[in-house]
Amino acid sequence: MSTALVPLSIASEVLPESSRFNELRLAVLNGDTANNSKRNYALALDELASFCKEREQPISRSLVLAFREAMVERKLGASTINVKLSAVRKLVGEARRAGVITGEEASQMTDVPNIPQRGARLGNWLTKEQAKELLAVPDRSTLKGKRDYVILALLTGCALRRNELAQLDVATIQLRESRWVLADLEGKGRRIRTVGVPIWVKQAINAWMTAAAIEDGRLLRSIRKGGKKIGNGLSDWAVWSAVEQAAKQIGIEQFGAHDLRRTCAKLCRKAGGDLEQIKFLLGHSSIQTTERYLGSEQEIEIAVNDNIGL
Repeated sequence: MSTALVPLSIASEVLPESSRFNELRLAVLNGDTANNSKRNYALALDELASFCKEREQPISRSLVLAFREAMVERKLGASTINVKLSAVRKLVGEARRAGVITGEEASQMTDVPNIPQRGARLGNWLTKEQAKELLAVPDRSTLKGKRDYVILALLTGCALRRNELAQLDVATIQLRESRWVLADLEGKGRRIRTVGVPIWVKQAINAWMTAAAIEDGRLLRSIRKGGKKIGNGLSDWAVWSAVEQAAKQIGIEQFGAHDLRRTCAKLCRKAGGDLEQIKFLLGHSSIQTTERYLGSEQEIEIAVNDNIGL
């Protein structure tokens, strides 16, 4: 969606029609290094520009509130709405830093509250049995099946983000301290982490690389319908599609690649994994973010305070 014809005004200041908006939009996108965030922010800002155009109104606190309400009426999820609001705040922040608006004007627009996210999210984690069932979907006698199994294995066993998996280079797979790892992955916020590779995942990688004759470059590649490897990489949307199709085959709808990242975290915790170590695995900046991924549930039958020893 083009923003070239959208007149954008913020508070009492009027921005030039396309050049200023696109300048600020570009500043927002260049300020975030995660590809998924860039895509989501770009879509959100294009939607905001379209919303301004339809209403023939400049950006203001009342318009941002109306934008928020319109998304609620569309029944978008709370997390989706909050990401879009985050993009708006970043745009306003860039306008303030550029001297287009005052700090007070920016404050009025950026204090529009997020949609509350209450309770544990449902349907976003697989049980151990479901994870095994999902991994059994790809036909590993075919080249595509070997590749799709690697996709599911790395997401479920190593908790990668889909863009991290799509961009994974063979050189990243290294032997360190007598075990295989994905070394020095650069994730969201440019945080660096090293991820241990379970033996079963490494075996899947080996089978794929041998069958596809891959020695260097991107680990994942596109495959023609006839079963031949093409190109030098695979898009993160192709990763998402592989997960969605496999999930549907075991009767699970609306399940994506990021849900396998959550599944890995929860299975690690159920297996006795330390919360801080799971945080390192996921590459999170805070334990609180990791806790949300775990979808922790209260156990009443065996309560944690039964064994405090008093």
